[in-house]
Amino acid sequence: MLDDETKATLFRYLSAAGLGWYLVMWVLVSVGAIAARRRYRHRPVDHHSFIPSSDAPGVSILRPLKGLDPNLYTNLESTFRQEYPNFEILLSVDDERDQALPVVRELLRVYPNVKAQIVIGVEEVGVNPKVNNLVRPYRMAAHDILWVLDSNVFVDPGTLARAVDILTAPQTPTTRSKQKRRIGVVHHVPFVDFSGSYWGSRVETAFLNTTHAKMYVAINTMALESCVVGKSNLYRRSDVDRVDGTLKPVDPMDVDPARKFGFPSFGRFLAEDNMIASALWHELDLRHSLSTDVAHNVVGNMTLGDYFWRRVRWIRVRKYMVLSATIIEPFTESIVFATLASLAVNYLFGFPKILFVLTHFVLWFMLDLDVYASLSGKHRPISIDHYFVAAWLIRELLCLPIFFYAIFGSTVVWRGRSYRILRNGEAALAM
Repeated sequence: MLDDETKATLFRYLSAAGLGWYLVMWVLVSVGAIAARRRYRHRPVDHHSFIPSSDAPGVSILRPLKGLDPNLYTNLESTFRQEYPNFEILLSVDDERDQALPVVRELLRVYPNVKAQIVIGVEEVGVNPKVNNLVRPYRMAAHDILWVLDSNVFVDPGTLARAVDILTAPQTPTTRSKQKRRIGVVHHVPFVDFSGSYWGSRVETAFLNTTHAKMYVAINTMALESCVVGKSNLYRRSDVDRVDGTLKPVDPMDVDPARKFGFPSFGRFLAEDNMIASALWHELDLRHSLSTDVAHNVVGNMTLGDYFWRRVRWIRVRKYMVLSATIIEPFTESIVFATLASLAVNYLFGFPKILFVLTHFVLWFMLDLDVYASLSGKHRPISIDHYFVAAWLIRELLCLPIFFYAIFGSTVVWRGRSYRILRNGEAALAM
């Protein structure tokens, strides 16, 4: 049994730890909020390049399609309207019956001067249907620089030009003796412009435009580890062809014929976008860069159940990819670290716990609104109504139940098929 003095000392240390973690989290999210203000608040929409057309690096835009996503015509049209002199578009579907094909053919008719083509048919290289869809256009692409965009995303006219500027920027030394790591991936933070009226859609919107955005921007600003989602990514095929997802530095002397490299090798992962970025980071020692643009995301009608299972799916995938980060995830949720801090300040200073928590959530909500406004940009003021506030609160309250349900399972459902997540984030079809 501990005596009273030992208990008091233990409680003081625990309270100090809780309060310290609270301050660390506020520093982290403040980094994200400040970086979002600087990067996105006054971002340009158009792009006026002084690079002659003959000198502009060629880019192949890959758009995998599956059915009629919300806003599909506008999403795809945004790539046809890029203010860049040298690009092609490859739009891929699984088969001739895909409902997206009439939309694509109409765009080809409206924009006859844009080099674009339809790619029909998949190549089975793994369990990931998106990778299977993209393998053929990946190989057919005329250019080394590839821009892969999901079908539920649209982009501003100058997005490609600014991303290419970043990817091809000359290396500059960070010290007198060490070169700065070359950029291997340019990516865009997702931002929801339009969503359905279902509550799951509202909660997903609140999550992506606030909580997810500020943490995503913060982690990428600090650049301590790879953190990329696959809504909109620009990279070089010549780099991807040298990695295999093992996350082990590439050894030029390793000539093991059993190792498979390149894009098809990522078909064994469900989160292929994250794994490609991680492979470029760890295997080739390349870094990532966020563009000043966002990936405008369109969320269709999503029920709360849909939102629940979507979050469960990616927590379970992440658990096998980055276990340590997933385990501490609950402690990054404001409802957890604010509660711990309230107990700490009450014990150390006698401050009322309820008042502390209420004050915290008011400030937290204001910070989230600032991030939301930054991503929206100065030309598009945000509109906050009671539905958004309610969705934001629901997101905060659901985070722990979703996490604890997800962490104790390994099976997920994606596009109507069940998968079992294996070690390192690999997947297999569930029996």
